[in-house]
Amino acid sequence: MQSSKLIWVIILLCGCLSSCFKEEPLNAECDIESVWVHTDNPDDFFFNRTDTIINVPYSKSEITFYVKRNSDITHMAPMFKITEGATIEPANGSLQDFSRGPVTYKVTSQDKQWNRVYNVAFQERSRTVTDTLKFDFDNYELDKEYGKFYVWYDKNEDGKTTYLWATGNPGFRYAYSTMKDPDRYPTTPIAEGIDGASVKLETRSTGAFGVINNKRIAAGNLFYGFFDTKYVLTETMKSTNFGHPFDKTPIKFEGYYRYKSGDKYQDKNGNEIPGKKDQGSIYSVMYRNHDNAGNEVMLHGDDVLTNPHIVAVARMVDVTGTEDWTKFELDFKYFDNIDETLLNNYGYNLAIVFSSSYEGDHFEGAVGSTLLIDKVRLICKKTE
Repeated sequence: MQSSKLIWVIILLCGCLSSCFKEEPLNAECDIESVWVHTDNPDDFFFNRTDTIINVPYSKSEITFYVKRNSDITHMAPMFKITEGATIEPANGSLQDFSRGPVTYKVTSQDKQWNRVYNVAFQERSRTVTDTLKFDFDNYELDKEYGKFYVWYDKNEDGKTTYLWATGNPGFRYAYSTMKDPDRYPTTPIAEGIDGASVKLETRSTGAFGVINNKRIAAGNLFYGFFDTKYVLTETMKSTNFGHPFDKTPIKFEGYYRYKSGDKYQDKNGNEIPGKKDQGSIYSVMYRNHDNAGNEVMLHGDDVLTNPHIVAVARMVDVTGTEDWTKFELDFKYFDNIDETLLNNYGYNLAIVFSSSYEGDHFEGAVGSTLLIDKVRLICKKTE
């Protein structure tokens, strides 16, 4: 009798569990989390073994593998890690000819209601020919994923478009997801530059979202690197990834700026600190992008000026109020000698950082603090 009752309990329990499982909603996410390429001879294609895998930021839909010149990219088979239950087309691991240009991949969610399109490319990493890199910030557009905020791009020496500049605008979108005016974001273009457009960085309030998440301000920022929204609400400092591979030795960092501090400086808890004035940030950093064990190194908000792999820094100490366009000229201070072999194999990253609040990464500063930037130049050591 006891055995019979036990069997019925098990049957009822299994039925309940089955019902619960059936009611669980299907996954609505459709993202590429990472992509990698396997080759028998990776050193023939890539400068570093870690270049064979890319962890894809949530906000990024353009994925580029950088390869050595004259690499055969006609038969490459990328493998993708995608969100659970999603599908990808063309098929995961299928052979593709990337010599014809980027290949478009479509990821469809498990519930079949959503999809995202990614462009995957293999591109030869071109050498930096000029000794002076010029950034005038005249090229910008609305982001392709959401169409809500501005992004900046350049043309490299081969005439190709490169998206090497990033901002915290994708993170600000979490605070005001329904905002339709891109000019109300922290980083925007303005026409009143020295010659053409310039960039306006303004510290903004994050409203109710900021109070709930204890992130009350969003400093306007612009940096050479990329922004990963995956960490916005958890490890915020990890959202900012500073630097791109670089093959020159920088000696001077210069440009023009204007700065105005906001009226009320507040700490991370929203308390006003009477008498304290906000300041901006302007600096550039050169660092080794791999450690001695061959592991990739990337600087983030918590170590961009302190990481032990930094070899040189050019930093403006006091970015304070100036109504007129003012030139800054900064020499790079070196802490270690440049390894020419490493340099030629893109073993260093260069980061450039601008922010309207120097403590903005800790969510401290003054709403309304504004930094304008234009005609930035990176002057490098001349090569024969």
